[in-house]
Amino acid sequence: MFNDIGPLELITLVVLAVLVFGPDKLPKVIQDVMRTVRKIREFSESAKQDIRSELGPEFKDFEFEDLNPKTFIRKQLDSDELGLKEIRNGFDLKKEMAEVTDAVHSTDTPAASSSGGRIDMTKKPEEPGEDNRPPFDADAT
Repeated sequence: MFNDIGPLELITLVVLAVLVFGPDKLPKVIQDVMRTVRKIREFSESAKQDIRSELGPEFKDFEFEDLNPKTFIRKQLDSDELGLKEIRNGFDLKKEMAEVTDAVHSTDTPAASSSGGRIDMTKKPEEPGEDNRPPFDADAT
C-alpha cells in the first residue's frame, strides 16, 4: 500500500502525526484508522464474493483485476491463440531499420546493385508517348 513512501517521508508523517494529535491521542487515532481500513477491506471482499456467487459457475475464473483495460489487453495479447508471439518473434526491428537506412544512404543492397549502385530518387515517371497510350478502361468512364 505504501510502496512509494521513502524513509524520510515516513519520519515526516510520524512527526506530523505526533504534533497534530499529540502523543496521548495518537494510539487511539491509529486504532481507529486501522479499524476503518479493516472494515473497508471486509466490505470489499464480501462484495466480490456476492458478485462471484451471482455470476454463477461459468465465471469461477473471473478476476476483478481483468476489468482494468490494460490488464485485460495484456492478458489477451499474451495468450497464444492469435499467433501474435510468432509474429512478434519473427519481426526484427533492428534488421528492418538497417535495411531502410542502407536504402536511404544508397549502400550496396540487392536493389541498388542492379541499377549500378545508385538510386535516382529525383527521376520523374515517364510520360506516355504518342505510340504508348495509357490503357483505356470503358467501364471506368
